[in-house]
Order: sequence, then C-alpha cells, then structure tokens
Amino acid sequence: MSTKPIDAGSLKVGSFVVIDGEPCKVVQVERSKTGKHGSAKVRVVAVGLFDGVKRTMVAPAGAKVEAPTIRKFVGQVLATMGDAVQVMSLEDYSTFEVAMPEDPDLRSKLEPGIEVEIWEIMGRYKINRIARRR
Repeated sequence: MSTKPIDAGSLKVGSFVVIDGEPCKVVQVERSKTGKHGSAKVRVVAVGLFDGVKRTMVAPAGAKVEAPTIRKFVGQVLATMGDAVQVMSLEDYSTFEVAMPEDPDLRSKLEPGIEVEIWEIMGRYKINRIARRR
C-alpha cells in the first residue's frame, strides 16, 4: 500500500501528504476557526519530494487526505551515470536506477561503494542522504 488516509487537521510542518497525485513534505499549515456555517478549514503548503514544486491544498479539518507511505532502506551505489545513479539494495540485492539528487553537497559525495539511505515513495525512489558506516 503506497498511501494511507489521515485527517487534514492532523497535518503538521514536516509531515507528508499527497497533493495532485504527488508526494509532498508540508512546509506551512494554517488553521481557520470554525465559521457560523461549517467546520474549520486547513490550508496546507507543501513541496514535492521529487519535483520541488510548491503546492497548496485547502480542506476541512475533518476531511481525509492521503499520506504517502515511505519505506526507508540502505543501498550501495554501484555507478553514477550522468543524471542517474545505479544502486543495489542491501536488503534483497536487487539493482535499480535512481535520479541524481538535487542537493549539490550530496551529489559530490556519491561514488561507487558509498552506502546511501533510499526512500521508496509511491513506487518511486529517492536518495535521501549518505548512510552511516556500520
């Protein structure tokens, strides 16, 4: 299962939500008071985890919204190929390609043999950081 329903009112800065089919990290939350004819509203501003695009969502506090399920695991860099990185999972030894991370500091540290933390989100992969050596 790649997403789970949560209440819009439970979102906080730093949590994750799906907006327009894209997994995002919440950067701002504004709550309005309950009006004369309705429920409190929540305005959420979030940034896409894969594309970096800022998205906004307004929903009643009691409404269900989708939160992405994030699976974190360690992989080893096999090769860097321009805009992609070939990685082997240290769980099941499968290999796959991941887009090169945007962060220039993280990019500069990627080389064959380095262990990285991979996030699998809604069937897509993202290199999040360099994993600690055991």
